[in-house]
Amino acid sequence: MQGADSELTAAVHAAQEGDQIAFSRVFRAVHPRLLGYVRTMVAERDAEDVTAEAWLHISRDLARFSGDADRFRGWTTRIARNRALDHLRARGRRPQEAHVDETALADLPGADDTAEEAIAALATSRAFHLVSRLPQEQAGAVVLRTVLGLDARRAATLLGCRPGAVRVANHRGLRRLAQLVEDPPERGL
Repeated sequence: MQGADSELTAAVHAAQEGDQIAFSRVFRAVHPRLLGYVRTMVAERDAEDVTAEAWLHISRDLARFSGDADRFRGWTTRIARNRALDHLRARGRRPQEAHVDETALADLPGADDTAEEAIAALATSRAFHLVSRLPQEQAGAVVLRTVLGLDARRAATLLGCRPGAVRVANHRGLRRLAQLVEDPPERGL
């Protein structure tokens, strides 16, 4: 188990025992990518609300969770995906292209090296914007496999398809992302 994974696993277990500081470490470690994933599914204006609802469910059911950091990331992603799908069903519409507003980064709490984190956040923001331009199945596969680091089997369970289909969608999505990165930016981006 890698260092960051063992730290997240320890923080999850401490949070399950009521340690609020550990829960905030878990939140800071998981939230940005979870929010990015939700942004690939719902409109930008709804992503924060859907992710907040997912965190309500996560905190409510945390005591019943068992497993390591990888399983925790998969578990939280499943909850967020279900909340996003519920939101889409309630709104009666299809997923919309999400546009990331970098001004929202000003509200994020500072950490050890704010400049480095700001650069990383902008890069992450741009990456999620590009991912949101992919077809839904490719976007989901890329976020789950490449961004969140889930294996094909866990990603397939979340997406409701076979592991082979996830690997193919991830490969195609990454190939398309490479093309998007090489193309000159569109007007208005």
